[in-house]
Amino acid sequence: MRKDIHPPYGPVVFRDKAAGFAFLTRSTATSEKTVEWQDGRTYPVIDVEVSSASHPFYTGTARVMDTAGRVERFERRFGKHR
Repeated sequence: MRKDIHPPYGPVVFRDKAAGFAFLTRSTATSEKTVEWQDGRTYPVIDVEVSSASHPFYTGTARVMDTAGRVERFERRFGKHR
């Protein structure tokens, strides 16, 4: 790798405030805000809108769409294309 072209890579806490969930990982993203983690150290924190703790796909609250019914309704409304 070439020197001095890559951003610094270090520990960062990503926090989902809606779900009350946070995790520590490594990233090139950084922030001016900090938080004290469970190990007693202070890390930069990045607040996110959605994480695996709040996304419907991961939490099991996702709704399955009736795609067959939607297709039939479209064909009734606009006719079949041949």
